Amino acid sequence: MLIGYVRVSKSDGSQTLEPQRDALLAAGVEPDRIYQDLASGRHDARPGLTECLKALQPGNTLVIWKLDRLGRDLRHLVTTAEQLRSRGVGLKVLTGAGAQIDTTTANGRLAFGIFAAFAEFERELITERTQAGLAAARARGRLGGRPRKMDRATLTMAMAAMSDCNAVAAEVAKRLGITTTTLYQYVNGDGTPKAPGQAVLDGKVGRPSQRRAA
Repeated sequence: MLIGYVRVSKSDGSQTLEPQRDALLAAGVEPDRIYQDLASGRHDARPGLTECLKALQPGNTLVIWKLDRLGRDLRHLVTTAEQLRSRGVGLKVLTGAGAQIDTTTANGRLAFGIFAAFAEFERELITERTQAGLAAARARGRLGGRPRKMDRATLTMAMAAMSDCNAVAAEVAKRLGITTTTLYQYVNGDGTPKAPGQAVLDGKVGRPSQRRAA
């Protein structure tokens, strides 16, 4: 069974889903099996994609117009592709740079395998960066325990780890020596910073008290 997904970045009418829908229909996707979103790929919530991924069953093929319709960024794209592969779901890209990806063909399965390799590589990099950061913190005299507040180095590692949609918040928090509550106080589930986290990144934490002390 073919399941389709389409997305445009603006909901103000300046972009239309119709070219993508037409391409999916021409590829054999039934009209009632096309999910859609009117949202940017990077930050906005995408309920259509969430429902689409839930609907996919082993043996199904997800059909998209271009690769950039599916992923927020390369990391999200390769992770999503790996999750589809592990569930026995195919992926077919109709046009653009990823048009060679069609897991119903040998070449397409090879391309899909490359995506899986990239996903594994990215997970290893995240683990390596986290461990390196912890080692650097220990070298500076931090011997463990739960910090009273988030610092810039810990926040950066937390964002990198949480950007992997396979990350488990409790495990990330444990590796960083913080509580899960503290993690979510500063970082969203997709690795982007919340307002307190952005304040840490901008170096604004502590400045008011420092000015009063002066």
